[in-house]
Amino acid sequence: MIVVQNKFQTKKGFGDKMGAAFTKNDLETFKGFIRVDVLLTQGVEETDELSVNMYWEDKESFETWRNSDSFKKSHARPAEGSSEAKTESAIMSNKISIVDVVAVKEGAVTK
Repeated sequence: MIVVQNKFQTKKGFGDKMGAAFTKNDLETFKGFIRVDVLLTQGVEETDELSVNMYWEDKESFETWRNSDSFKKSHARPAEGSSEAKTESAIMSNKISIVDVVAVKEGAVTK
């Protein structure tokens, strides 16, 4: 299993809006997709910090999604000349890392 970590720094107030977008897609239809966690760091005053962790069975499954029309559509830039294209991006920086999961321990489920 791998985790693709995408860490963003955004303008303050955009973390919640952007975070929700990472679950409005068809990821669950792709072979090898396990889950996505979208995390918003607490206690940061100047910016919002998001960490998007996508869990995949293997790197090949992730690459299949990354090369898909679905990925391209969800990452498309606004059409040139549109009002959205004139809006400055809220993303200040981002870094993507692909990591191997070497150990997992889960807690007991309580009701």
